Amino acid sequence: MKQTLLPAVVVLAAILSLAFYPNLKGVNAMNESTATNPTVVIETTMGNITIELDMENAPDSSNNFLAYVDDGYYVDTTFHRVIPNFMIQGGGITGDMRDKSSDREPIQNEAGNGLKNDRGSLAMARTSDPHSATSQFFINHVDNDFLNFTSETPQGWGYAVFGKVVDGMDVVDAIAQVPTGNKGGHQNVPIEAITITAVSRQ
Repeated sequence: MKQTLLPAVVVLAAILSLAFYPNLKGVNAMNESTATNPTVVIETTMGNITIELDMENAPDSSNNFLAYVDDGYYVDTTFHRVIPNFMIQGGGITGDMRDKSSDREPIQNEAGNGLKNDRGSLAMARTSDPHSATSQFFINHVDNDFLNFTSETPQGWGYAVFGKVVDGMDVVDAIAQVPTGNKGGHQNVPIEAITITAVSRQ
């Protein structure tokens, strides 16, 4: 009896460990909230979007974003680039298409953190320089695998995901469908400005 009972106990313990400790190895997945992850509400003229940041997997990008939030920088900026079935981008340009000035330095690209540019994820916008991200961010409207990190090369760096939408994806969907045109040397600009009126930690 003891010879058959011991293996059963071992198997049961293994099953329970998988059930109760699924993240014992590796990083926490972004679909699992943790107490250490702050949430931020982005209030816009089309509704509110609540974001959960990933402090464990993207600390530099998250802290950079929070610094801009705490400074009140994002108020009166817009979602100035909107492409349905791709993404909505904002956080650095005003309604009259002026760049909003800031003294903050660019941050290092954290795209190799394992987080993916899936629908609803929040990522840092940047120029062709992989380490040029400052204030601008985008929310992926669909899964955009081609934006993910593949290697530390100019073509492979990708775009660093540092959070996800936890409430207000319907607002993201609505923004993605607004009419757009060309304005101030930019393409895909909403005809009617979508302004960020407040951003705050929760």
